[in-house]
Amino acid sequence: MIRFYARILRATGKVQILLVALSLVVAALAAVPLQFQKDIINSLGPDLEVNTLIWMCGGYLAVIVVTNIFKFVLNYRSNLLGESTIRRIRSAVYEARHDTSQELAIQKQSTGTIATIISAEAEEVGRFVGQALANPVVQLGTLVSVVSFVAATQPYLGGFLVAIVVPQALIVLMLQERVNKRVKERTIVLRHATGTLSEENLAEVIAAQQAVLDDFDEIYETRRGIFRLKLSMKFMMNILSGMGLVGILMIGGFLMMEGRADIGTVVASISALEKINGPWRLLLNFYKELSSVRVKFDLIVGEGLTARNAKPAKA
Repeated sequence: MIRFYARILRATGKVQILLVALSLVVAALAAVPLQFQKDIINSLGPDLEVNTLIWMCGGYLAVIVVTNIFKFVLNYRSNLLGESTIRRIRSAVYEARHDTSQELAIQKQSTGTIATIISAEAEEVGRFVGQALANPVVQLGTLVSVVSFVAATQPYLGGFLVAIVVPQALIVLMLQERVNKRVKERTIVLRHATGTLSEENLAEVIAAQQAVLDDFDEIYETRRGIFRLKLSMKFMMNILSGMGLVGILMIGGFLMMEGRADIGTVVASISALEKINGPWRLLLNFYKELSSVRVKFDLIVGEGLTARNAKPAKA
């Protein structure tokens, strides 16, 4: 993984710095709407002045608008960087394939395998590069921002949110490596199948067809195993998420009975749970995608590619 990120930083370091800066701004703003929500709910009543309500709701809306402006710029620059990287990888593969000045492993690959690398694998790796740093920074930053707000408002509820998040991370860490192994097997078999399809001839058509069908069967079995693992992770995380909502209502109810919390804090904590569920799931998905992309990256680099003539990535 370190080698993977080192290559990303060497190729796109300057743009990544800009994306990280935008991500930190988005993450810092994540908890601000919760404070507005808490204040508005606690202020509701016959004594609330209209001007105060308008100002609080206006501030709430302003924070939402500003946050989404930063998100728009972040996503746009991230997508541009990803597309630029896809073009760079494809150029490197194409040039290496036709480089007559040296022998490279990729020159021995079939046309079908080259097509798979250029079309599917390059796109997946390149698209990931655009969010390689920005995605984890904004999601992790949002988690820290939101949990810190809840913990500062009511430590028991903040601690409970952490207790819900940690088991989900452990589940992914335990099962993801098994998924990675199956993803690598599927990628290799798919390459072999496309290579056989592109090189079969009339004299060997029957044997080639059977080989391709066998590869398709192996891909099916591999994907079935991947589905089982991924759906198991999703099932367990959904259960934990439901437990989180029930737990906040129970703990918040007890704290309100003892006079140690108000209704605004409990409602804000429920919103915080929903707010961290999104970033947390995206962060877990990012880790899963990182593992999958790293496998494909290692396979592409293993072909002996050189990107010396490729255009630098930019956004």
